[in-house]
Amino acid sequence: MPKSDSLQGALDLLILKVLSRDAPLHGYALMSAIRRLSGDVLRVEEGSLYPALHRLEEEGWIKGAWITRDSGHRSRVYQLSAAGKKRLATETGRWEEVSDAIRQVLRLA
Repeated sequence: MPKSDSLQGALDLLILKVLSRDAPLHGYALMSAIRRLSGDVLRVEEGSLYPALHRLEEEGWIKGAWITRDSGHRSRVYQLSAAGKKRLATETGRWEEVSDAIRQVLRLA
């Protein structure tokens, strides 16, 4: 099981991708989706997720909004912005390039 530290480099990409599929989502739903979609391999901790969400929102790649649920409980939900869609495409391409390079080195080593 990778530590949450090892996810940090890919965390922004994971958040953007999940929000491109299922939005709006609150933080816990994002954590659950990443875990579920990765086959229970990737686990994001709150201490990593919420700072990343704040950073992505400050960059303008996601939009956050407060909603009130039927129970009266308020939740902050997030969705991808237009700039976030562009960033997702850029980051996906970069991730694929790096992943291919790592696979290449591993085959040679």
